[in-house]
Amino acid sequence: MAVIEKKRTRDLPQINERIRFPKIRVIDTDGAQLGIMPPQEALQLAEEKELDLVLISDKADPPVCRIMDYGKYKFEQEKKAREARKKQHTADVKEVKMRYKIEEHDYNVRVKQAERFLKDGDKVKATVMFRGREIQHSDLAEDLLKRMATDLEPFGELQQAPKKEGRNMMMLISPKK
Repeated sequence: MAVIEKKRTRDLPQINERIRFPKIRVIDTDGAQLGIMPPQEALQLAEEKELDLVLISDKADPPVCRIMDYGKYKFEQEKKAREARKKQHTADVKEVKMRYKIEEHDYNVRVKQAERFLKDGDKVKATVMFRGREIQHSDLAEDLLKRMATDLEPFGELQQAPKKEGRNMMMLISPKK
């Protein structure tokens, strides 16, 4: 039973009575340092102002606590996390498909598409499809993919060389950092 209690308190945030250090450095609401004191004394100061005593840094020596409104602090932390998630870009894999007998203009269109995808920070999967007996000309398809890789050299690097997968031949290009 005692083990379960200990585990439960570890997950809870370290505020008010849960701060278990002999001495802590206390910072006031306006950022002024109140000095080093026992947690009971700091908690009394916080309660006088009808605020909470929140552990900011337990790695410091002595640990740093601040007198603040914990609900407001928690809301601010969640807001920052939301903003960070919003700015995060996940790299998707975009695909450009073609046949090995592709005409020059159509090939250029595919290269432009791939270039745009790489500039947006996405990976590009270039696929050459075979139909019927075309599969005998896999060397031509490989040459086409290698040509595309050299055309896209300024925007991305080859992550996976051209390889055959069933009736397709594909390669993967990732954007340059």
